[in-house]
Amino acid sequence: MSLVCFGQPDNGIIQSAYVVKDIQQAMQEWATKLKVGPWFLIEHFSGQDSQYRGKPTNLDAAIAMSFAGHMLIELIQQHNDVPSVYREVVEKRGYGFHHWGVATTNFDRDVEQYRGSGCDLAFYARVPSGGRVAYMDTTAFLPGMTELIELGASFDAIFGRIYAASIAWDGKNLVRSFM
Repeated sequence: MSLVCFGQPDNGIIQSAYVVKDIQQAMQEWATKLKVGPWFLIEHFSGQDSQYRGKPTNLDAAIAMSFAGHMLIELIQQHNDVPSVYREVVEKRGYGFHHWGVATTNFDRDVEQYRGSGCDLAFYARVPSGGRVAYMDTTAFLPGMTELIELGASFDAIFGRIYAASIAWDGKNLVRSFM
């Protein structure tokens, strides 16, 4: 299944992400109250070559993903106390909405365009799909950050599997392995 099946063009919003205090409880609440599931969980995510505000970081976070219709929903719980884009938002306004994920096939160009418009690169990492992500600090003019998500590599295969599972979900087997 390709990204086109999700109905999202390049540079379109494909994700809405939330920082949560307890990821297990949050997955259960989203499933019970909003019928979102199943959830694909990465218990310990740090990314490769991860940088927070230009410096290496040893972030440790749980990440759960599911689809609500065509929108990828991401829940994030930080496990450790290191400074991070997640901690910034929690300390500023508490748990809840954190960022939108925007698809890009021209990652480097888009990072530079955001930088050129005055947005700092707050977090960078290589991710399990084989691509890269960059959290651009858009909080000066939007109610959250904007994550640039590089398409390609195994993106379609991984997220196509999550999307297909959400379409066929019968409410059972709430939490599944990401890979």
